[in-house]
Amino acid sequence: MKQEHDDYQVVPYPKTRHIIADSLRHGHRMHTIYALTEADVTKVRQYIREHKARTGEALSFTAFIANCVAQAVEEDRYVQGYRQGRNKLVIFNDVDIDIVVEREVDGVRVPVVPRTIRAANEKTFREIHGEIRAAQADEVTETYGPLKWYLSLPSLITRFVLRLFWWRFFRDPHLRRRFGGTIGITSVGMFGKGAGWGIPISMHTVDITLGGIVEKPGIVDDRIETREYLSVTISFDHDIVDGAPAARFTQRLKELIESGSGLTD
Repeated sequence: MKQEHDDYQVVPYPKTRHIIADSLRHGHRMHTIYALTEADVTKVRQYIREHKARTGEALSFTAFIANCVAQAVEEDRYVQGYRQGRNKLVIFNDVDIDIVVEREVDGVRVPVVPRTIRAANEKTFREIHGEIRAAQADEVTETYGPLKWYLSLPSLITRFVLRLFWWRFFRDPHLRRRFGGTIGITSVGMFGKGAGWGIPISMHTVDITLGGIVEKPGIVDDRIETREYLSVTISFDHDIVDGAPAARFTQRLKELIESGSGLTD
């Protein structure tokens, strides 16, 4: 219940934040290295704008990025490997991409249970676009419903269940894939303008954080032009991915994004 005071107010702490906070507590234990880069998205953004002007349809920029990520991971599946015990590494064939869709629940903006794009490496940009738009159109009860029963439990029980779940989650690659996909994408740039890189607490072997988009001069065919650049942070679990393969993955993803790969397929 909200409480008003002369110089402050007290509001309930959303139960959903306990889930997020506990997951971050465990994710913080990962040995993460970061690649901060920029990708020229002028070509992609121009295509999306022209498509909307021509058809009225707003294509999902995040879906395009997800399609590029799926292609890059398929070329080097080792980057979505997960440790099983001390001496084994589970490397999945399908690229399951977890994408957070922010929605309003009980008057509070929260990241709803993420939409996992299963086998994204076998899907086109349009198919991924359709899944994201469907997630955004779902009733909150549909996307958020599976946790309703859990959130109704007493706090003491939920705390115990949460810690038990996350303890198991980070030790079982198949459980991680089932509930969190194999790769994560978070877009923070949609909430502001200008350049900026997010530094997340990672939950996957590779996480992609999309930052802001800024206009600045760039060189094209020996000419200086105004270009649009997307800030991208790529987080790697250093226990699994070394610097050299991380650099190659980063470069390949950048190439796919800048070429507009899959956008017109």
